[in-house]
Amino acid sequence: MRDQFVTLAHGGGGKAMRELIEEVFTSVFEPDLMEDQARLMDDALQEQGARLAFTTDSFVVDPVEFPGGDIGKIAVCGTVNDLAVGGARPLWLSAAFIIEEGTEIALLRRIVASMKAEADKAGVRIVTGDTKVVGRGSADKVFITTAGVGVIPAGRKLEAGLTQAGDVILVNGYLGDHGAAIMAARGDMALSTDLVSDCAGLGHLMEAVLAAAPDTRAARDATRGGVASVLNEIADTAGVSIEVEETDLPLRAEVRGVCEILGLDPLYLANEGTLVLVVPADQADAAIAAMKTLPEGANAKKIGTVGTGQAGRVTMRTLFGGARIVDMLVGEQLPRIC
Repeated sequence: MRDQFVTLAHGGGGKAMRELIEEVFTSVFEPDLMEDQARLMDDALQEQGARLAFTTDSFVVDPVEFPGGDIGKIAVCGTVNDLAVGGARPLWLSAAFIIEEGTEIALLRRIVASMKAEADKAGVRIVTGDTKVVGRGSADKVFITTAGVGVIPAGRKLEAGLTQAGDVILVNGYLGDHGAAIMAARGDMALSTDLVSDCAGLGHLMEAVLAAAPDTRAARDATRGGVASVLNEIADTAGVSIEVEETDLPLRAEVRGVCEILGLDPLYLANEGTLVLVVPADQADAAIAAMKTLPEGANAKKIGTVGTGQAGRVTMRTLFGGARIVDMLVGEQLPRIC
């Protein structure tokens, strides 16, 4: 392919478009068919009582390449994680690209290679997709929409509404790394840090948790709105109260520093590789031990408990022994975070 930049001709349906699709996308993703649809079959679909899980998401992160990842990696990981937290085993993804005229072909190749690497790591296949090219100024380099299909094995059920008093709240690792890394990468605030995004696919981690703690009630990936928003959603849905311990929150010193400088609360920072789990108290240690066997769960720990206080209320026990309400995020801390 001779072109170095995307032109409007690459979206016109002709030879240039076919060249872009074949040389940049399908040569890497290797779909089984070059048709207008993917045709799916897997032994998991034949299991009696199994259910399909289906999700979709769009990604508009700025910058498109950042420490620890890029828009392609986050598109695959985000969709895989949305399936995994519902108990599904992710199997197939689609990927649609909105590409701005003038985007470097080399950038697209890096993004596509990143997607393929993450899909292979997660055990999923990118089986179908689409490309559109828009004029300069109508997008910002590239936007990606992914959809994912997975299979929930028979008997597996994870829902926020199953949360009960006495359950415990677990996380698999550090909080706020993605949000802080993106803020630093934009360069608007002259922040100098070695932080990298926690962007990671968590399907294998969820399988390990469910094998060790089969009665896990619910799981969420704490993306936009951070851990605080996830906890509020769980508490509201289940009609319970949740209390977290500030001393137990796993935070890097760099993230604390960024939040102190900018006046932000790390509980609201976005994550792209952080699970919030609700587990029965008698299975919490097993779940933590299982997570610690994988790199994505090396810093897993308990951060809080579920109680019978005011329904829907989340509080945090502070370093000084007091308590404060942790509400849902109001407004937007940082746009185009994922």
